[in-house]
Amino acid sequence: MLLETNGLTKYFGGLAAVSQVDMSVDGGQIVGLIGPNGAGKTTIINLISGFLRPSRGSIIFDGENITGKKSHLVAKLGIGRTFQIVPLFSEFTTLQNVVASFYISADSSLWGSIFRTSTYRKREEYILNQAEENLQLLGLDKVRDELAKNLPHGYQKMLGLARALAVKPKLLLLDEPIAGMNPDEINLALKAIEQVRSQGVTILLVEHNMVVMSICDRVIAINYGRKIAEGSPEEMKKNEDVIRAYFGGEYAT
Repeated sequence: MLLETNGLTKYFGGLAAVSQVDMSVDGGQIVGLIGPNGAGKTTIINLISGFLRPSRGSIIFDGENITGKKSHLVAKLGIGRTFQIVPLFSEFTTLQNVVASFYISADSSLWGSIFRTSTYRKREEYILNQAEENLQLLGLDKVRDELAKNLPHGYQKMLGLARALAVKPKLLLLDEPIAGMNPDEINLALKAIEQVRSQGVTILLVEHNMVVMSICDRVIAINYGRKIAEGSPEEMKKNEDVIRAYFGGEYAT
């Protein structure tokens, strides 16, 4: 088990946005975290990645208790993430955006950067090569020199994914990776996500669009901050609680 939450709870004032959520993600899996808009999915991602502190409960990653750790420390442990609204350097090229993301874990010294020592130059070459590989993996190499602000929405989403890979994650948290995409872009994004998994990266994928279930090994559904169901994609498609959460009680048998 790579990730486990126990009784994960987050209050905003008197409102429980996430309440007593127990979930787990095994290494090598793509696990879908689904639910209607406002169900608490992004809050869970923010808690795991250290952008929010839990009110109660615990988060265990790769055997270590990371509850309440700050986001940059969580990233260094091997958890990468994307965002619903992709935070890009708009005036940077696609390649420059990915290169910049590697510096969260770069260990070049100040003196090395000033005097451009051999160690510093090797590190710079390594980062450039890794950035190029990430672009090729996701099919972004053909737009490597385009400014990020000029990229179509689907490419911007994929660029966010390429940047998240810069921390060499063991676990990748994808927050609504296909939101706003057209059908062709969705197909490309789902293939890209499977490509990332083929590199040995475990994925927790947050979406309200149930089409993502086609690439998931297991799916967890939440509504009003609580887990309501868990199982295989086929089981979830038939689950009355899931159907009721998405479409209303009249659609549940």
